[in-house]
Amino acid sequence: TPQGIWFSANQKTTSYLYLMDPIKRTWTRTAMPYDVFNGASFSKDGSAHVISARKYDGLSEVAYLPAGGEYQQLTRFTHQIKNWNTPTNEVIRWKSKDGVEIEGVLIKPRDFQANKKYPLLCLIHGGPTGVDRPEPTPSYVYPVMQWCEKGAMVLRVNYRGSAGYGEKFRALNVRNLGIGDMWDVMSGVEHVKKMGIVDTTKMGCMGWSQGGYISAFLTTNTNSFKAISVGAGISNWMTYYVNTDITPFTRQYLQATPWSDPAIYLKTSPINNINKAATPTLIQHGEFDKRVPIPNAYELYRGLQDRKVPSKLIVYKGFGHGITKPKERLAAIWHNWQWFNKYIWGEEIMLPD
Repeated sequence: TPQGIWFSANQKTTSYLYLMDPIKRTWTRTAMPYDVFNGASFSKDGSAHVISARKYDGLSEVAYLPAGGEYQQLTRFTHQIKNWNTPTNEVIRWKSKDGVEIEGVLIKPRDFQANKKYPLLCLIHGGPTGVDRPEPTPSYVYPVMQWCEKGAMVLRVNYRGSAGYGEKFRALNVRNLGIGDMWDVMSGVEHVKKMGIVDTTKMGCMGWSQGGYISAFLTTNTNSFKAISVGAGISNWMTYYVNTDITPFTRQYLQATPWSDPAIYLKTSPINNINKAATPTLIQHGEFDKRVPIPNAYELYRGLQDRKVPSKLIVYKGFGHGITKPKERLAAIWHNWQWFNKYIWGEEIMLPD
């Protein structure tokens, strides 16, 4: 626009709208009363715009910025959840095994009491360039709000490679996939445990895509959890390399092909330590997933079955990398609810008809 170049960028758990002057090579952040910017639409001359954005504890709202004015919020979507028993979110920080500072979001029940101990569930984002932020209604195929109402805490880890933490941090998982990620998750678990608020006999872990890969890595490399859920996760980088629709992804992160450096592919693959696996593991995968092809799910499941580790594979017929239709997504939520309630709380949950 005549004012300059508008762009958005993440800064840790926040994201904002910025304006760049390409002549002076300077930039300024738009002073908006929100924590997370989603998108914008501009007038033809750039003098006014509308945005979609939200505060940490609210839903996304639409706001209008007139020329020379201040933001005027046009919607009140957050009003719809004012009486909901939404959990509380806290941004926490800790040092990983190699001294790197990691940030995460600890979600607590609304009636949280500091003198009690709670089950702890880890929910790991994908990407690996995704980022977790405080939000009142976390969703997808994991019933986070319902687990919090049940009396659990949920830890969401912005592990190395997450967006918004700078170039150096983004590169810390190059040739270190799985390994560094595990350091970040487990050091986060230890950090929360030191707060004295965790029932260490009731801990679980889950994630989708890259989060599923990290969950699979934890299945075969740790015994800290009572249950794990692997959603569309990678079990063997060589299997992934020869089947995925984004083959360059693997070369970028492992800096090699399976033929030039098989050792790094083996080192970073969950299947490499399948003989150490003991954690009950649910595997969820789309039948036609091209991003993380389903042979990864079959391979992990077969390894766990041969080891006689309690495990279950659920294939969502007709779906790709994401479970995108309401009925099947609800089914996937139920499957996680059933799995973790069994192994964390000792409950046998019957799925609805």
